[in-house]
Amino acid sequence: MRRQQISGILNIDKPAGMTSHDVVAHVRHLSGTKRVGHAGTLDPLATGVLVVCLGQATRVAEYLMASDKVYRAQIRLGVSTDTHDAEGEVTATTEVDVREKEVREALASFIGSIQQVPPMYSALKHKGIPLYRLARQGITVEREPRSVEIHNIELLDYFAKAQYKWSPPLLRQAQYKLLTIRVECSPGTYIRALARDLGQKLGCGAHLQSLTRLASGHFTLEKAVSLDELAEAFAYFGGAQYKQVNWQKFIHPLDEALLDFELMVVDAQTETRIRHGQQVQGPDTSGLRRAYSQKGELIAILRRDPQTGLWQPQKVFAAS
Repeated sequence: MRRQQISGILNIDKPAGMTSHDVVAHVRHLSGTKRVGHAGTLDPLATGVLVVCLGQATRVAEYLMASDKVYRAQIRLGVSTDTHDAEGEVTATTEVDVREKEVREALASFIGSIQQVPPMYSALKHKGIPLYRLARQGITVEREPRSVEIHNIELLDYFAKAQYKWSPPLLRQAQYKLLTIRVECSPGTYIRALARDLGQKLGCGAHLQSLTRLASGHFTLEKAVSLDELAEAFAYFGGAQYKQVNWQKFIHPLDEALLDFELMVVDAQTETRIRHGQQVQGPDTSGLRRAYSQKGELIAILRRDPQTGLWQPQKVFAAS
């Protein structure tokens, strides 16, 4: 039996220890679909929402990557590492004596538009070479600060609360070292870098102990599917032959990546013009729009041409 090529979006709960590429390869194997990609990398240490696009949905990955993110992060104070997370080598340790009020004030200083220096251990490239490859060779290069937006930071837990005041001194000191925060931020924000910068502001150093992505745009962890659940939804037997069991309930239509764009419903003649890449009449507004046929099928993403006042197809999707 020939495997069906699937188009759509999967909201996957990525387990720790796997790269985003590992998850993509696993989904490609399970689904039998060749065109598979993710919409926003998670480090192997991280867990949570990894949006994976299949088939035609790979063409809207850029819009998914441009959406805001929500994270839950545990940060260890007093220990700095070369990667700014728990997988790196320790570079410094400092005794921590920081009050909760100081932590809250420091966190509040990061809310808004900030300049953030990307970590050396990142996929950003310098002269065509990923920074993490240079870092593994002991090479450090200057990185330009990038503007990111931190919409909100909430302190969820800080192990210096009153219930520990009768603990033995060593235990009480240990409780000061971990805090948990919830971060709402723009795409491109490095939570590892936020942990690093928080440690610097508090004067004790810090690194990211654990990270969970709670949301990526409209996709949330509460509605994410585990890889085990996904594997059960695809039951294989007989080599190339296989049986698909209930996988459809996990596939989201590709236009869920476009819900922030206004919609436009067009007639059959206009649909034909759009499918031929021609400009069409539309509302006197700006930005992007998602165009649908009168049957409710997504046709294309349109952008208004300011010179002609007409709407130009940016991406046209194959008819189902």
